[in-house]
Amino acid sequence: MRIISGKNKGRKLLLPSDKITRPLKDLTKESIFNIINHSKKFELDIKNSLVLDLFSGMGSFGLECLSRGALNVTFIENYKKALIILKKNITNLDFNNKSQIIEKNVFDYFNHNFQQKVYDLIFIDPPYKEKKIKFLIENIFKNKILKKNGIIIIHRHKNENDNFVKNFEIIEKKIYGISKIIIGKLK
Repeated sequence: MRIISGKNKGRKLLLPSDKITRPLKDLTKESIFNIINHSKKFELDIKNSLVLDLFSGMGSFGLECLSRGALNVTFIENYKKALIILKKNITNLDFNNKSQIIEKNVFDYFNHNFQQKVYDLIFIDPPYKEKKIKFLIENIFKNKILKKNGIIIIHRHKNENDNFVKNFEIIEKKIYGISKIIIGKLK
C-alpha cells in the first residue's frame, strides 16, 4: 500500500496486522481518482476540498486526498488496531495539522451532536457485510454535511445490492475485481 500521487507520491503506508480491516487496494484507489479527475458528470477538485472518510481503517483514501492537496480530512474509525495504524500513517506523512480523527462508531457519529462541517467529498468504505448504507445517506442529507455540488463515493462488494434513499442520485458505477464503486450526489 502506498500513496499514488501528489506531495507524498510513493510513500508506503503501514498496514494492520490482522484481517479484520480491509485496506483499499491501490488499483481501486487509483481508479477512483481517475474518475474524480476525468469525469464529465460532476466537478470536484480534490485540491482545497474538505473530505469526510467514514470507516477510515488505516486511512488510505483520506491520506491520498491530503497528498493531492485536500485542505482537510476528517477520519471516522472505532476499531482500536486500525486507529493505531491510522495515527501512525498520519504522523509519518506529516498530516497532523490537516486531519482530525473521530474515534467513534460511524453510526454513533450521526446520533450525537457533532461539530458540523460541510464536505466536498464523503467517502464511505464499510465492511462488505454492512447493510445500513441507507441510514448513512439519510443522515448525510438530514444533517446537511455535503456541499451542494459535493459527491459521495461508496466502496462495496460487487454483488451487494444496496437500497438508496430517493434523494441519492447515482452518477457513476464501476466494478473493479470484487469491488464496486458508486459515485453519487444528493438531489
